Amino acid sequence: WNVFWGHPWNVQRLFHPDLGTRLRDDQLVNHFPNHLELTRKDQMVKNVKRWLREQGRDKQREVFDFVPVTHLLPADYSLFVEEFRRCPRATWIMKPANAAQGRGIFLVTKLHQLRKWSAGRWAATKASESYVISRYVDRPHLVGGRKYDLRLYVLVTSYRPLRVYKHREGFARFCTSKYDPSPANLGNPFVHLTNVAVQKHGKDYNQHHGGKWNLRHCRLHVEATRGRAAAARLFADMDRLIVDSLRAVQAQIINDRHCFECYGYDVLVDDDLKPWLVEVNASPSLSATTRADRVMKLALIRD
Repeated sequence: WNVFWGHPWNVQRLFHPDLGTRLRDDQLVNHFPNHLELTRKDQMVKNVKRWLREQGRDKQREVFDFVPVTHLLPADYSLFVEEFRRCPRATWIMKPANAAQGRGIFLVTKLHQLRKWSAGRWAATKASESYVISRYVDRPHLVGGRKYDLRLYVLVTSYRPLRVYKHREGFARFCTSKYDPSPANLGNPFVHLTNVAVQKHGKDYNQHHGGKWNLRHCRLHVEATRGRAAAARLFADMDRLIVDSLRAVQAQIINDRHCFECYGYDVLVDDDLKPWLVEVNASPSLSATTRADRVMKLALIRD
């Protein structure tokens, strides 16, 4: 065989460097051995925070912050409480560090909500089951009154030197309900969570377009409503976000020449057109929910 394309856990189990597996020069696998440094939420946050601190020491360098204020729980609970008390009216979003498809996510506006939820949980929580809690971007850029995020596809063939390619296509994923940040809607996933796995259960989900919009259409909308310069700046900032996030883990990733990885970047755009990195997926779904989805993902695979 020449290319092994498998689930991240299977690649780690079969080809981890510690196992001593030898590959021929013409053999490739589709994941780096310790991709979790980027694709697990708590590890990504830890690495990005460290990298931004290091960049901030250079007074000549402009630091581009692209991850919302985030704490790891239960480890950073006391730090989170301090931050919460500084901004008592803020909304926070709680996520399992190693889950996907919107599972286990909820919003928090009061400390007692978190205390009630966590009662009896933290003592029994393993490191692999930790959570991240992030400042919620409560002023997202809306299209037709609906919240969305962007899925971008990024291929890395080497970390040292860094070689990265962004696919020309991608898509926006929309909520089926109009955005309403009022307390009455905090528990409504169809208002706040853009995951297709969540939105497809909504009564307003459209099977024809799947709640998705081509990335080019999204750019045209921004150009039409905010101007070409604003759209160009947004897409340039997203490119910088991708490169900076990879630089943040460049020293941590085991750079095996037999490895490559196709990441699914989830990016949220706020009302000021600033992009925020939500997460990086090591195994983005390549299944199609619509015809346009199938065309785009087949082109991705061909490339």
